[in-house]
Amino acid sequence: MPDSSPTPQPESRNAALPKDRNDAPAEHPGAVQLFLIFTRIGLTSFGGGLSGWLLREFVQRRKLMSEEDFLNGLSIAQALPGVNVTNMAIWIGYKLGGRNGAIASWLGIIVPAAIVITLISTVFTALAGFELTHVALAGAACAAIGLSLSMGLVAARRVPRRVFPLAIMAATFAAVAILQLPLIWTVLVAGSLSVAVTYHQG
Repeated sequence: MPDSSPTPQPESRNAALPKDRNDAPAEHPGAVQLFLIFTRIGLTSFGGGLSGWLLREFVQRRKLMSEEDFLNGLSIAQALPGVNVTNMAIWIGYKLGGRNGAIASWLGIIVPAAIVITLISTVFTALAGFELTHVALAGAACAAIGLSLSMGLVAARRVPRRVFPLAIMAATFAAVAILQLPLIWTVLVAGSLSVAVTYHQG
């Protein structure tokens, strides 16, 4: 008697393949994790270059935001009053974790590093007498310059290849670095002009 049971269908090849973990969106960190991330960055980024560290941590390593989003936030942080890195920490924290994330990021980038600096300042006079101290600080400064240069190149690559944006970039550089004009007036004039022209064009 022939078997009337249904013939099992072969499983789809795609069903047998596990999903690529890289395709899944990165899970946003909580407030505590943001505090720990910014604490580590604040305590290990000697000599400055923090914008480069933040780019590597949140865009390249953790993939929590796009490079375009990061550069937009950096532009806002640089245009607002206050320390750029602190503004950037608040912006990243708010974008990833809302109000609690912003507060946690601000505390992480400020408080632990401030405590360590206060402790080191009590013994810095003694350490300043050793030549190795100056060599170490010079090396940290060189690394920070390299990170800042890397950050600048990443931002420059995102500038539209048109005459007006490139002219604004060059004029701002010349005004600040060469002519040493007041930064606030340079930002107000160049930024306002750039926003007005971009809005008119688009």
